[in-house]
Amino acid sequence: MTHNILLVAMREFRQITGMRSFWLTLLILPLALAVGPIASRLTQSEKTQRVMLIDADGRAAAAIRARLDTDHQRRILTALSRYVQRYGLDRADPGALWAQHDRLFGDADVATFAKAGGLPAALAAMRPATTSETPKFDAPDADFVVLPTPPAIARAAPGALDAQLKPLLQPGEFGDKTAKPLDYAVYVPRGFGVQTADVRLWSSEQPGANFVQPLQTVLTQDLRTAYLESTGLARDQARIATSLVPAIAVSTPAPGGGRERMLVRSVVPLLSAYILLMSLLLSGNWILQGLVEERSNKLIETVLACISPDELLYGKLAGTVAVGLTMVLVWGLCATGAAVATQGAVGAFLHVALAPLASPWIILVMLYFFLAGYLMVSMILLAIGAMSDSMRDAQSYLTPVLLVIAMPFTVVAQGVLSNSGATAIKVLTWIPIYTPFTMLARLGSGVSTMEIVGSGVLLAVFIGIEFVLLARVFRASLLNAGQKPNLAALARLMQRTPA
Repeated sequence: MTHNILLVAMREFRQITGMRSFWLTLLILPLALAVGPIASRLTQSEKTQRVMLIDADGRAAAAIRARLDTDHQRRILTALSRYVQRYGLDRADPGALWAQHDRLFGDADVATFAKAGGLPAALAAMRPATTSETPKFDAPDADFVVLPTPPAIARAAPGALDAQLKPLLQPGEFGDKTAKPLDYAVYVPRGFGVQTADVRLWSSEQPGANFVQPLQTVLTQDLRTAYLESTGLARDQARIATSLVPAIAVSTPAPGGGRERMLVRSVVPLLSAYILLMSLLLSGNWILQGLVEERSNKLIETVLACISPDELLYGKLAGTVAVGLTMVLVWGLCATGAAVATQGAVGAFLHVALAPLASPWIILVMLYFFLAGYLMVSMILLAIGAMSDSMRDAQSYLTPVLLVIAMPFTVVAQGVLSNSGATAIKVLTWIPIYTPFTMLARLGSGVSTMEIVGSGVLLAVFIGIEFVLLARVFRASLLNAGQKPNLAALARLMQRTPA
């Protein structure tokens, strides 16, 4: 019996893997992994926006330029502090600003950071605490770069600026398709703060808050300073009064901790559930096609003259599962190779993402639910193939079955990623046809041993009953060509015991 089952399994495996659609499907993920980074680089837009400042007095332009630079350095300091906290580099210099993680960095902190040498000095100071596994710090790009103001524009009358700036803001409309457009132009009139002339802002598109807010901050401070000076307050005191801000202590989970860590740990379990679903959806047609062709070509009679229906069933089931596992293995190797070839923070991400696999118990649980899910759905597909005389008939059964199986996956994925612990997800865990997908997705977010064992036992019982009932349908339907069973007939086939 075992010999016949293996022969059928090998034939089923060769038949499916000999299809062009199998190889095209198998290459989908490797191609996506190869094309994805390239497409990302090609479609990535330039982050740094180009700014021109037109200021007759020169004071406001210098203040705006200083504000933009200070905000950029603050972003670098904040990102550096999170980087140091994530990789435990505080010991290099516990008293340094970048080793403090419980505060919002103010302008004075940024000035101190810049005076101490800025980012290059900080990276040099923490280098003794790094290891070969510590990824390189990726500093945030500057949001803005201030371009020199052409003399013709600097000397232009306020009324002539529109005509002067339009070719820079929209060069494509003036025949220059290769020139980079100017994103922002700001005109600060002479005597701003004393006279009532308006500041003007030109933008190539809808102005962003990340530029408008710093601009308003600088200009508002100048207006308030001028007002306080007009009341008799000294200029230095007026500037101090307008620059006062509260010190705010901040408490947040460490990078890679809290919700972020839970999400990363859920990547592999959730991905395994998705791969199970995708492999079943993709291999469903192959399972049906082979069995339907054998029935329509009357080849099934010849096969059944040599082996029993049970041997045919178990052999096809084994071959189908082998095809699915081959797809998963190839995809897993490709994903692992892409991860290994990628450097930087990916290694640290994978360290956390693969943490659930550090436990042999979790590995066994994932293998169990993956194989159980594949067996459960493959058995349903084989029963559909045995009842169908053509691929059209098979598709009429297959489509609703796969829809019923796949529809709740979105709910499960959203529940796991939001860590909501929704009652719906817990209920789906105990519905056998959804148990494999739900349990695989939830393993990274924490599931009790009682729930794992209980749902696993229930799934095993369900698969056992499914094998008994659908095996009867399979045996009874193999030679019944031309008959389309309804629900009542299907129920009778399930009750019929083998002769």
